[in-house]
Amino acid sequence: MTLPLFPLNTVLFPGCNLDLQIFEARYLDMIGRCLKQGAGFGVVCILDGEQVGAAPQAFAMVGCEALVRDFKQQDNGLLGIRVQGLRRFRVGPYEVQKDQLLLADVSWLAEQDDAPLEDDHHDLQALLQALGEHPMVAALDMPSAGLGQQALSNQLAYLLPFDEQDKLELLAIDSPRLRLEAIQHLLDRLQGELFA
Repeated sequence: MTLPLFPLNTVLFPGCNLDLQIFEARYLDMIGRCLKQGAGFGVVCILDGEQVGAAPQAFAMVGCEALVRDFKQQDNGLLGIRVQGLRRFRVGPYEVQKDQLLLADVSWLAEQDDAPLEDDHHDLQALLQALGEHPMVAALDMPSAGLGQQALSNQLAYLLPFDEQDKLELLAIDSPRLRLEAIQHLLDRLQGELFA
């Protein structure tokens, strides 16, 4: 499967929404093609380089497919889009086109079956509900009721203020249960640093 890549200073997770403003010609063209074909593009995290201009020197080899769910012309004249994360992928061989757009062969990462939340997940569920009350999170309009382990782990990994490297490690975990355990471990570490 070949996907155009959109390198950003963020890590997108399946089921999570991301708002973007598009102004570079290569990405306006890419979004136009995706909308016509009903196709997605790949969001990968920049490891070295800038979001604007030339293709980044280095980006993560694990990313998330994004599908445009809504778009509108902004007051500033830029195209505003809302995308939703769909499937995780690993980046294979890629090329930089003349307009600096990245095209990559990707392989989809296996998704494990979702499972209902268990008793030891209640604190994490309460944390997500608390996050959902923040106006910026509420504006993303992501469902928080009746979540299973997959959605809970993806939304927490996406919304919590972990650094990009930690988020990339979470994105690479196939099991939602293990992702939740890793999130709890990161939260314990953050708490330890706060009260050290």
